[in-house]
Amino acid sequence: MNKTVFTVLISVIGGVAAITAAVTAFLIFKEKQKRDEEELERYLDGSIQ
Repeated sequence: MNKTVFTVLISVIGGVAAITAAVTAFLIFKEKQKRDEEELERYLDGSIQ
């Protein structure tokens, strides 16, 4: 019984860690994409002038 509870607890903690890692990676990707877009916009504005 204790081994089953321990296994379920470890599985839940692992699942939460995996979801957290995926969300963090997604947010970092979106932030980098936003910065790249802003940098490109500044470059294009500067090259037009």
